Amino acid sequence: MRSFSKVNGALLLSNGIVGSYLLRNSNKGPSFFALSVRAKDSVKHFHVTRKDNGYRFGFNEFATLQDFVNHFANQPLLGSDTGTLMVLKCPYPWRVEEPSIYESVRVHTAVQTGRTENDLVPNAPSLGTKEGYLVKQGAFVKSWKQRWFTLNRYELKYFKDKMCEEPIRTLDLRACSAVQFDYSQDRVNCFCLVFPERTFYLCAKTGVEADEWIKIIRWKLVSLLGLHVGTQCWKEVGILPITQTAGGNINDNYFK
Repeated sequence: MRSFSKVNGALLLSNGIVGSYLLRNSNKGPSFFALSVRAKDSVKHFHVTRKDNGYRFGFNEFATLQDFVNHFANQPLLGSDTGTLMVLKCPYPWRVEEPSIYESVRVHTAVQTGRTENDLVPNAPSLGTKEGYLVKQGAFVKSWKQRWFTLNRYELKYFKDKMCEEPIRTLDLRACSAVQFDYSQDRVNCFCLVFPERTFYLCAKTGVEADEWIKIIRWKLVSLLGLHVGTQCWKEVGILPITQTAGGNINDNYFK
């Protein structure tokens, strides 16, 4: 069993094919493993329970580790609680072929001085990453337009389309007070994000996709305060129905 880092998770998302997976130790305790699977536009995580008489995963139990490995070799189909179906096709490689050509160092100097080991802060892409098309309502002209959205760390960016390099706008989720399904619009699969000066209304193609966006954004909002998921915690971070959060005083100053 290998350890798992955010770097490996980011590699699984960016380099792994759909259906590639990693089996790792779980932070839930020594009786658990975690299975991370590359889905279409995100990485899904599942628990594997280690018992005295074997292993339990999903609806099956396996008497030996070899039985468990053989199960993976037969490419099982998994369905998550959001309705996403994934076939476990292949393990993500832990060892990558060493390059045959190395660069020579031509420039080497310090950009800063006086720093020590304590100043080294790990910086890796977050596992909570998602992207896809959503339909967004305009702020001033209440028309709906399809935009390409990307979520990395605490930044939600939207672009005119998938091929554009420069975003129309970047939303800092650290300023977001709530995210939830919205039923005030004449559209289905709609949800909203509440910011101090504007509420953003977004629609997904399916209810499952909208639920995935809501869950991952809620997870980020809660993680900002280091809280556990629960009703009281949602209240503490302002994740309440829109009528209570906005209070009818949302000021749409942003027109993008």
